[in-house]
Amino acid sequence: MGNKNKTISFRVNEDAFETLREIAEERDISLSAVFRDYVDMLVAHDGQVQVVPEHELDQLRTGDDAEFPPTVTVPKSFVREHERLELEAEHLREQLDEHKQYVNHLREQLEAEDEEVIHLEDLDADAEEPSFRLG
Repeated sequence: MGNKNKTISFRVNEDAFETLREIAEERDISLSAVFRDYVDMLVAHDGQVQVVPEHELDQLRTGDDAEFPPTVTVPKSFVREHERLELEAEHLREQLDEHKQYVNHLREQLEAEDEEVIHLEDLDADAEEPSFRLG
């Protein structure tokens, strides 16, 4: 299957449209390219994108939290536990697949047999002999 492009459509007011058109003209690209760039950046940063005017960008970078998108330090124990859980989940998936194969094998065997299946409860109901209890 290839990577198919999808179309997104939405409405903006006239002022916003003019501003977007000016941005596209400044960058010498099409208006749709502005949106593609934004969407690509949004996807690449897992939705953590902030759109700010360029003159405010320098102010954001000089602050204490100059890093954008923000990053989080994760302890090694958390990473190890996550990896362990991934391995365990993979092992459980393999076991589930084996179980499904075994159940399918049993079903195939059952379907292949031409013998009639007799349930013990049915035998007890048909018995005319008196029942005995040990005790």
